[in-house]
Amino acid sequence: MEDHNLLSQNPTIGYVISGGLEANLNVRLTVPPQEVQEGAFVIIDSNHWRFYGLVTDLRLTAIDEQYAIQLNSQRFAPHLAEYLNKQTLFTDLAVMPVLMKDNGPDITSPEYPAWRQENTDDPAPMPVKTIPNHHAPVKLADQADIADIFGEEDNKTIFRVGSTREQGHPVCLNLDKFVQRSSGIFGTTGSGKSFLARMILAGLIHADHASTLIFDMHNEYGPDTTSSDTGNAVFGLKGKFTNKVRLVGLGAGTKFGNMPSDFNLEISHSDITTEDVLQLTQILNLKETSATTLDKLENDFHENWFNEFMKMNVGGVVENEDGKMEPAPDSVAFWARQAGIHPGAAEALRSKLGRLFNRPYLIDAPASNGLKAIITALQDKRHVVLSFGKYDSELDYLLVTNLITRKIRDAWEQSTEDFHSGKSKVEPRPLVVVVEEAHKLLNREMASQTIFSTIAREMRKYYVTLLIIDQRPSQIYDEVMSQLGTRISGSLGDEDDINAVLSGLPGRGGLRGMLAKLQPKEEVLMLGWGVPMPIPIRSRRYDQQFWIDIFGEERKPKTKEEILKALGMSNDPD
Repeated sequence: MEDHNLLSQNPTIGYVISGGLEANLNVRLTVPPQEVQEGAFVIIDSNHWRFYGLVTDLRLTAIDEQYAIQLNSQRFAPHLAEYLNKQTLFTDLAVMPVLMKDNGPDITSPEYPAWRQENTDDPAPMPVKTIPNHHAPVKLADQADIADIFGEEDNKTIFRVGSTREQGHPVCLNLDKFVQRSSGIFGTTGSGKSFLARMILAGLIHADHASTLIFDMHNEYGPDTTSSDTGNAVFGLKGKFTNKVRLVGLGAGTKFGNMPSDFNLEISHSDITTEDVLQLTQILNLKETSATTLDKLENDFHENWFNEFMKMNVGGVVENEDGKMEPAPDSVAFWARQAGIHPGAAEALRSKLGRLFNRPYLIDAPASNGLKAIITALQDKRHVVLSFGKYDSELDYLLVTNLITRKIRDAWEQSTEDFHSGKSKVEPRPLVVVVEEAHKLLNREMASQTIFSTIAREMRKYYVTLLIIDQRPSQIYDEVMSQLGTRISGSLGDEDDINAVLSGLPGRGGLRGMLAKLQPKEEVLMLGWGVPMPIPIRSRRYDQQFWIDIFGEERKPKTKEEILKALGMSNDPD
């Protein structure tokens, strides 16, 4: 047990002069303003309490406006002007208090033994409920203060995401808390959010606290790629975690340069449900009557409804005994009349579903059950990167992600129910579903139709959470945004996007300015469930040094088997 009740030895930068919990604290600065930046992490010691806060603003003030307007250097001798400026001109900080911790009485005081007896462990920081005294000293947090709040890196549970912008002290993310609730990574195009996402996913895979299913729409996460900005190699997750990651290509024959896929996903027509189709209402331009037609098809043909419907011809007629033309028995119109469905509506639906039926990865009888293989890999503590390859249209993305995620929801719900009922002694493996271009799946119009909004709202109790990656958070349904525990954002240029990231959080006014002024590709704002308090940081770089830090040393295959594994050619089932 370590005593933390001594006052910080950091140099004092100012003292509290006014303020409160709602309006922030006003701090009179005693050092040049250039020594402090917006977003600086500060501590305030008052009696035996330590307060932790963020600098949200710096303001030039004066005893009287005239002292600020008039140049004393032109009116008085230099030494007198300097003295007058120090007495009349000031810089004040606005500090948002976030946390407080009871450090106990001074270790030399008579009250300390009794306090320590009552507090055998050092009290943990808690949300701020009071304020420090007038003239309480304010200091920049040191590395020990940062570690006290954000933890010390262990590359397992406590993962370093970056460092404080002023002193470069490590700032960490609690990965256990991160996967307990759905999360979001945001930033404009070119802000570095993909690199940030890769880094955090690498941390999750290395820590092995949860499985991850990554819907890799732009083929950025699995295989090695090249940076569009620098032309440098960007390491993929498959190459670095050869045995842990399964690289899956959509459709037969999908390859990723010299790196083969572990297996390819082909989907049976019988796997397509009417629910999957209804989630494509906007893209396929389905009518309101389509739901009734689909429901009848499923009632008549069960899981084979898609195949049976697509076998029907459109416009086929035969001559009856009276010499009149009527729908042929194998036609859409014939079935529709028998089912009580308007023939025109059924034929229009049949025509629109042709866009799905003709997708090359949708076949009648796949050689293997790729959907089951994905679920099995995730349950076996593997990680799956599904790369869409050439099938990168919005139709492909919505159909495949919804279908797979629906299957996963069913599997994890069943596993959870079996575990809680005692049918199984195996606790379900936590799963993080990673979704790029999240606004296409979770906008206001689509949110009610996709499975992802259900996961954001309800699936935490079934061990499934989302990690959404997007450049337009304002287009994501606000109910989904409200469910996000941890939010990590790079620079955002649009005011609506900034407001969306900060929605529902205290201290939005001060945080808005920090978020708006982040340096692209260098800085991010972390806030929410996975971190004890908001903080702007300089992001860790996703480079060779990152991997050396992750693995402890640079990993190089040495044996023949290791070389084959690195090339994705090993027959080892692990």
